[in-house]
Parts: sequence; structure tokens; C-alpha cells
Amino acid sequence: MTNLLEDTSLVASASAADVQNHRKLKSGNLILVGMMGCGKTTIGRSLSRQLCIPFIDCDEEIIKRTGVTIPHIFDVEGEAGFRLRETAAIRDLVARQNVVLATGGGAVILEENRKLLLENGIVIYLKANSHDLWHRTRYDKNRPLLQHGDAQAKLKELLQQRDPFYREVADIVVQSGKQSAHTLMLHLVEEISKFKRNYGGTPDTQTP
Repeated sequence: MTNLLEDTSLVASASAADVQNHRKLKSGNLILVGMMGCGKTTIGRSLSRQLCIPFIDCDEEIIKRTGVTIPHIFDVEGEAGFRLRETAAIRDLVARQNVVLATGGGAVILEENRKLLLENGIVIYLKANSHDLWHRTRYDKNRPLLQHGDAQAKLKELLQQRDPFYREVADIVVQSGKQSAHTLMLHLVEEISKFKRNYGGTPDTQTP
């Protein structure tokens, strides 16, 4: 009886995974996650051009909706207020189809967001080390979490906290910063096509 129950559980688990992967592929969405400064916007725009599908930046969508900058939202509503707006934006954006979506660095913090991302597209984690992240963001005044104290130490702390969440939702993990943006984009096109083949989708992305 125990073996039968275990077998039934495994079948149910496999079926749930199959349903989730089918939904991912059917959406046609590519969702980029990773720390601030990892290159989500740059790579996202490059993928968008290569695959001829629209690019959306979640932070830019929030700015468009509110009419103010991200730092202003943090100043007035705090991080908690910003996260509520972020979740609302993500919920709407992942309901679209055939888009490249770049999420904010902290989008994976909330479980609801992770579920939305995981279920509605192929999720790509652009991984970078804290030194490279600091090098890319050290002069950027639009990063509210880095404007006070030791920015490099803060980045290291945030990366340690968020890395498990990025990995939890990721279908593809790639290291950014060790190659050109164009080369990384072409590598991702190959990885996306491989993912589609492995999970029953029809590869519609070809490396030129």
C-alpha cells in the first residue's frame, strides 16, 4: 500500500510539473530575474530584437503607472509600498503573451511574485557576483537600497538573501559579465530553444 501511495504521489507531482511547463511554453513569455546591475534590461532588449517580440521593463511600467520615479515611491511609501505596486504590475504583465519581461531585482522576495513568474513564462536568472554588480551600479542614483551606507556590502547581503529565490524560479541560469551582451544573448537563444525541446515545445528561436 505504501508503494502504491508513493507511486501515485510521484505521478501527481509529474503531472503538475507537466501542466506548469506546458503553461510556460504556451505563454511564449521570457522572464528575466536577477540582481540590480546584472544586465536584465540590456539583455532583455537584445533578446526582444533578436526574437522580434516586445520588451517590457517592470520598473518602467511602474513609473508609467505612477508618474513618479522608483526612488520617489520608496521615499513616500517605503519598500513595502513599492512591493505592493510591483506585485500588481507583475500580475498584469505576466498575463500577456510573447513578451520579454525584465523584473526588478527584488521581485522574487514575495512568494506570490515567485509563483506568478514561475507559472507564466520561461524564467532566466542572470547571475553576477557582488563586485561586478557594485561596479555597474556604483554611480546610479536610481537604486534606493544602495543610497545609504556601504553599497558594496549591501549588494553582497542582498545577493546572499535573494540568490535562493532566483534559483527557485529559474528554468535557465547563466553567468552575466564574462562575455559581451550580444554573445550572452545568443547563448540564451540556444538555451531557450533547448528548454523548449526538452519540455515538449516547438523551438521557434534559432541562432543566426
